Amino acid sequence: MPGYGGFMFLKSYAKLPPEFRNDSVRAYYDILKKRRGSIFFKRLLEFLLAILITILLIIPMALIAVVVKLTSKGPVFYRQERVTAYNKRFKILKFRTMTVGADQLGALVTSANDARVTRVGATLRKFRLDELPQIFHVLSGKMSFVGTRPEVPRYVERYTPEMMATLLLPAGITSLASIRYKDENEIIGDVADPDEVDRIYLEKILPEKMEYNLQYLKDFSLLGDIKLMFATFKNVI
Repeated sequence: MPGYGGFMFLKSYAKLPPEFRNDSVRAYYDILKKRRGSIFFKRLLEFLLAILITILLIIPMALIAVVVKLTSKGPVFYRQERVTAYNKRFKILKFRTMTVGADQLGALVTSANDARVTRVGATLRKFRLDELPQIFHVLSGKMSFVGTRPEVPRYVERYTPEMMATLLLPAGITSLASIRYKDENEIIGDVADPDEVDRIYLEKILPEKMEYNLQYLKDFSLLGDIKLMFATFKNVI
């Protein structure tokens, strides 16, 4: 059962990276330390569930790959550097939903009616099907089913000391924040200026999402994770 950065067994506080050793993070660390057993069983259950889902969805994912390839120029998958547990970086895997080189043509987050999103990509995003390949990250331990959505390093560099606590556990495919902000591109609106899009995200959306992510750590439990997974399914359909 692969893990990533030893997260199955919460690291001792003294072994955390320097950016985690502050009073703000310590408060959340102490909460999670009391729930180490739940963290281990979370990983065990997610690993087994990821195997089952991979078996069930391998054919649908293959069909999506074919559709992506046939309907727009470029690779089937999109890879981008993101941040997960203990501030470690990894290349997230998604079905490509935007034109090739989209992240060099605008902001790192999308706005409403973003011209970079392909027609098929819009449908995949609507039902979050573009994120299906992340099941392989769950198998490897780089991600969890439930946890703070992985941000790009540039945004993580803007985290407050307290926000760093969200990196005590692996990044997740879904979270309460991602459910509440599933239409965050509508909040950004039709803003075209990449700098303005980044400003809106960093000054408004990210802080609000982090409030949910930090509350998740305070309330962390296996039952809570299961409820969030069902809530995600309900919101997707």
